[in-house]
Amino acid sequence: MPRLILMCGLPGAGKTTQAKALAAALPFARLSPDEWLTALGFDLFDAAARDRVEQQLRRHAQDLLRAGVDVILENGFWGRTERDRYRRTARDLGATVHLHYLDVPLDELKRRRTVVTGAQLDEYAALFEAPDAAELARFDPPVTVPPHQP
Repeated sequence: MPRLILMCGLPGAGKTTQAKALAAALPFARLSPDEWLTALGFDLFDAAARDRVEQQLRRHAQDLLRAGVDVILENGFWGRTERDRYRRTARDLGATVHLHYLDVPLDELKRRRTVVTGAQLDEYAALFEAPDAAELARFDPPVTVPPHQP
């Protein structure tokens, strides 16, 4: 049964760091819209390009899940509706779906060095819909990296 991990959180929360660690330790295909935008020469803040890239990565993730490949998506998943849609689609494909929510205080996000400004983080935080306990319960438990065996 393939697995889909949705990395949820604001910029600077550690989504990419955690996704890279999971992908290195476990056999996951990691799909990062930010990396694709950069590789294709788009500005990270080009909303139209981001939408097109995220839609393409969504289709690619579905193809990978159909083929039995585990996938990590680093979209951020700021809204509950989006998270619900991805969960339903992946489950319809026979996958388990894991939401990794990185809940980092806004002050800490501003302290970290990222490509966004403090003002942008304030704006993004106002738009972000944090998952509550009821929503988290709809997902499978988070995937963890097994301890290293000597």
